[in-house]
Amino acid sequence: MTKAEKGQKTVKASAESLATGARATKTRGLPPVHLWNPPDCGDLDMRIARDGTWFYLGTPIGRIELVKLFSTILRKDGDRYVLVTPVEKVGIQVDDAPFVAVDFEVAGDGPGQVITFVTSLGDRAEAGPEHPIRVERDPETGEPAPYVLVRARLEALIDRKSFYRLVEIGEHHGVNGKSWFGVWSGGVFFPVIPSAELP
Repeated sequence: MTKAEKGQKTVKASAESLATGARATKTRGLPPVHLWNPPDCGDLDMRIARDGTWFYLGTPIGRIELVKLFSTILRKDGDRYVLVTPVEKVGIQVDDAPFVAVDFEVAGDGPGQVITFVTSLGDRAEAGPEHPIRVERDPETGEPAPYVLVRARLEALIDRKSFYRLVEIGEHHGVNGKSWFGVWSGGVFFPVIPSAELP
């Protein structure tokens, strides 16, 4: 027997209903989206572009406050990105990563160095064991695509200027018997590229 057959009310999701639901649950910090298991209302015509721009019905969402609100109810279920409130859940499209890291601050150096990333929406992530940095390389071009985990399976693509700044503070370090170029943060060395592949 399906949920609908059991008499559960079907919810018609929209950006407005999601915003209303997110505002109703707003507390200090992030809402506990990991605890919510509302009915799945299908997919919404909402997309996060690779540059971090949010679109609704093909049009960029111009109100940054609304984008920030939506970002607080974003969750990744398996390979699917969803916006979730206590009463509804809808899938959205994410072109690459849901966030973009546009800057970072550095404190200390060497293994004691701490790199704190800031996203275009103001989220902060201190790279380390809880917020690892990873680098994917395009198999055809070799071009790197660096990411940092922001929260609960949600990553930020590190923008080009920030990646170049990371390279400036990088160093060589042995990983599994091989020399790698990478960065330290929070006591963890994050390899970027094998040292032998550097020009």
